Amino acid sequence: MFKFALWFFLLAILVISPFIGAVSLNLGDILNADTLARNIFFELRLPRVLFAFAAGSILALSGLLFQTLFRNALMTPYTLGISSGAVLGAGIALKLGLGTLFFGVAAISIFGFLGALFTVFLLLYLAQFLRSGHHESLLLLGIALSLFYTAALMVVFYLGSAMQNDVLIRFTMGSLSIIGWQTPLLLAFVAFMLFVGIYLYRFELQLLSISEHQAQLKGINTKRVTLILLLLSSLGIGILVSISGPIGFVGLIVPHIVAKIYPQTINKRILKTALFGGFFLVFCDTLTRGLQTQSELPIGIVTALIGGPFFIYLIISKGKK
Repeated sequence: MFKFALWFFLLAILVISPFIGAVSLNLGDILNADTLARNIFFELRLPRVLFAFAAGSILALSGLLFQTLFRNALMTPYTLGISSGAVLGAGIALKLGLGTLFFGVAAISIFGFLGALFTVFLLLYLAQFLRSGHHESLLLLGIALSLFYTAALMVVFYLGSAMQNDVLIRFTMGSLSIIGWQTPLLLAFVAFMLFVGIYLYRFELQLLSISEHQAQLKGINTKRVTLILLLLSSLGIGILVSISGPIGFVGLIVPHIVAKIYPQTINKRILKTALFGGFFLVFCDTLTRGLQTQSELPIGIVTALIGGPFFIYLIISKGKK
């Protein structure tokens, strides 16, 4: 009964979310052609809901992937510094004033992906110097990298103009504000590809969640599987961060909530994690638009306010074991 009520509540939020915002909308105005309400609904609100849902799915799936591969409940692209690497790459592209580079792809997206990818390879390289199973040390390395990237971003702030710095400040707070369907559809495609990639390796992930040695005994090339999945996740995170800015803690919160509700094997939680992540971020975005404030509260602040205490809870509960 609880599970049904929870999913019903999240689905209801998804349905009413496009109607909530600074401008009140009703169904009658939306159905009339050539009205402002119709344009707001179909060109702003609906694309934003799809964008939030796809972003939440990417973050949740990436969190599940990292926690499984490294067998650590605190591992996410955000805590490992991968999101910070993508932010720094996107910030450099903004500072250089680059537009599009290849095949019409924005430079900010390419630099964001390269920043995330560089961080993944750097973490994999540094992990070679750690003892087997010391994933807590890898987490500390990720936090150190995140702090370093933050310092480097401050240098970009110092060298930038007032207008560039204003864009960067807003960018680093995270935002789901978009216009039109092009970006949401792109992100939905990325989320779908990430889900398919993880689902195809669901049985390998199940064995890796137990131990790398166990997976190797079953004939799995653990290094190859890990690299493929990390690259796929980095691509998704890089593209997402380069568009929306950093949105933290979703990848930390959602996999744990789903695991509590559905104490099943990982291969049976992949779809549930993707859906719950999408619903969760739509819920957070609806909160930001529902608050009657002079300016919209950045989504990154909302997820941090929810995720910060949750992160502390995980650390305390982990320390008691």
